[in-house]
Amino acid sequence: MANLYTTLTTPYRDLNAARSAYADGQDTAASKAAHSMSLAVAGEEHEESGGRLKAIIFGGLDGILTSFAIIAGAHGANLGPVPMLALGISNVLADALSMGAGEFLSSRSYNSYVLKEREREMWELKNHPEGEIAEMVQLFVARGMSRVDAEVVIERMAKYEEFFVDIMMKEELSLPVPSEEDTLESLKDGIAMFLAFALFGMLPLACYILAGMLAPSLDVTSLFSVACVATVISLFALGAFKARFHDKRYLYAGVETVLLGGACAAVSYFVGRAVSQFAGFEQLEFVIQYEQQPTVL
Repeated sequence: MANLYTTLTTPYRDLNAARSAYADGQDTAASKAAHSMSLAVAGEEHEESGGRLKAIIFGGLDGILTSFAIIAGAHGANLGPVPMLALGISNVLADALSMGAGEFLSSRSYNSYVLKEREREMWELKNHPEGEIAEMVQLFVARGMSRVDAEVVIERMAKYEEFFVDIMMKEELSLPVPSEEDTLESLKDGIAMFLAFALFGMLPLACYILAGMLAPSLDVTSLFSVACVATVISLFALGAFKARFHDKRYLYAGVETVLLGGACAAVSYFVGRAVSQFAGFEQLEFVIQYEQQPTVL
């Protein structure tokens, strides 16, 4: 009963309130209130979507830019809708699978590397504890702690080997130790990357197709304009979504993302046009030379 009472009345930080206090002009009173709320009233809430923000933002942006770059390049090269859609859909799906697999494999490889480093640190601690303790003392002293206090703190922590090695990994190597669930988390990150890339990447293509189906009279230039509008809206929405987890400057983040995407699309469009014009000139020169050759009977 005593433990339950202690748990319910122990001061606990409300993370969202603490973030808001800092964002609102570094309100110290609100910050103190956020740190003094009891666990029974306000627990630390984690935003699940924020945990995969990197995969969603990176995958979504890459997907949109990949598909629209294909559309822009194909339009600049005067390719027809069918080859453009074939290239766009196949590339988006292939790249989405590649990005998702790459995210999973890179995360798993990184976790394996960290665990290997932890094994080495544990081995060094068991075989030469004095050296490891001295290293940590020096590190804490370099960060501003007095040597006497650092020696007391490190000697006390070193009694608990598993705990001490995890502290060494974080403080000495800046490598947080992954948990047993991190392999599953890496798989989830890979799936999130794949879905974000595929879904966002299909948006410009889907709008291009739907516009052609709903309005068959539209020419290729009009369909390209529809794809441009859809891409701008998607990029702005993705940029604003990113700002929700950062500085909450939604308009700035949206416009910044649109400008970045526009620059990438412009490069693709003008490169496609240049290649098309160069290839057309070379083909014309070849035809002229071929027609000027005498016919051999």
